[in-house]
Amino acid sequence: MEISLVLIVLVLCSSAATLVTCSSAGFHMELTHVDSKGTYTAAERVQRAMASSRQRLASFVDVTVPVHWNTSQYIAEYLIGTPPQRAEALIDTGSDLIWTECFACSQCVKQGLPHYNASKSDTFHPVSCNDALCLASQEHWCRQDGSCAFAAFYGAGDATGSIDTEVFTFQNGSARLTFGCVDTMMIPPGSLDGASGLIGLGRGPLSLVSQAGAKKFSYCHTPYLRSNATAGATSHLFVGASASLSGDSPVMSMSFVQGPKKYPFYYVPLVGISVGQTRLPIPPTVFALKPNGTRGGVIVDSGTPTTALSDGAYRPLREELWRQLNGSLVPPPADSKMDLCVAVAQEKTVPSMVFHFSGGADMVLPPENYWVPLDNSTSCMVMHRSNDMSIIGNFQLQNIHLLYDLAKDELSFQTADCSSL
Repeated sequence: MEISLVLIVLVLCSSAATLVTCSSAGFHMELTHVDSKGTYTAAERVQRAMASSRQRLASFVDVTVPVHWNTSQYIAEYLIGTPPQRAEALIDTGSDLIWTECFACSQCVKQGLPHYNASKSDTFHPVSCNDALCLASQEHWCRQDGSCAFAAFYGAGDATGSIDTEVFTFQNGSARLTFGCVDTMMIPPGSLDGASGLIGLGRGPLSLVSQAGAKKFSYCHTPYLRSNATAGATSHLFVGASASLSGDSPVMSMSFVQGPKKYPFYYVPLVGISVGQTRLPIPPTVFALKPNGTRGGVIVDSGTPTTALSDGAYRPLREELWRQLNGSLVPPPADSKMDLCVAVAQEKTVPSMVFHFSGGADMVLPPENYWVPLDNSTSCMVMHRSNDMSIIGNFQLQNIHLLYDLAKDELSFQTADCSSL
């Protein structure tokens, strides 16, 4: 039986104008692995994740705003409106807008639930085009009725709709949030993997974190594959005062890299990589933002399943793994699009990897965080090459608890048994 990964969100009550009701314990949001509803094999799940990461990355490096709708490892299940209507959304630290496909959508991708219908809700309210909430959207204009319209343009297409407010209901509370009600989406079929939309956790003013008035959030992902997971284990995301690191594992911290303000990304100061005991010959400039700030850099992105490294880092990584595993390497399975593979029986020969960040923060990745069995005979590396920006994805962060402290502008992390949080 396939294990669903569930993520619990706790957002503490805030005096922010966007919140209308919230219990003293805050509200929770349950998230489930997008592939848990399918009957995918391990190989199919990994290949879906890799393909999604490549598609998402292509949009990041080609345009000035990211594509937010591709396959993510976790989706939120929640309710919108009064009376409530069911909805699901991808959770993404690489974006700042909350949006959902709406009933009037003329060109939308298929989703697993009925589209949200604003006309059936007593708590839906349009936002005026003169409102600060409208102006917070990067691309906006006034409709003939004076309401706010927005547009987002991506490498794979575009999305348009209205900026509105509505009551969102989570596990134990509700909040009035500003969101995008999408009426036109021109993107490839299947891009949302059946979800209704997206909940952004990025730096922008319209993200869930910003609207909740939260100063910190943390998350910890249980193992991606059921063979490595504890039965019934859940992943967790905490937003607000409950976000903290605890336990006996050492805590590593680093300051975020200041990126362009127009991007919602969380840039991190990656300066090197080690494989086993060997530090790779990668100049720190390989990971640096370019002088104009529009290209390069390294981000941590909960909306990207697998890590992509810029070519200047991926080439020496591949060469060193080839050197250390030469006698164990086998051809990748046909049509898998994998690069380096070993026989499952030789998995123990795969060394650990370390991401070195400035200030001495070292993130140790055990083999299972970047190497995965595709079938009964072959296990392959789950990382790929990027032409520009590097992205640290969810697969590499299994059983690592990350804390985003926005007041300190700092990222901290520690190894953890995420199923015990």
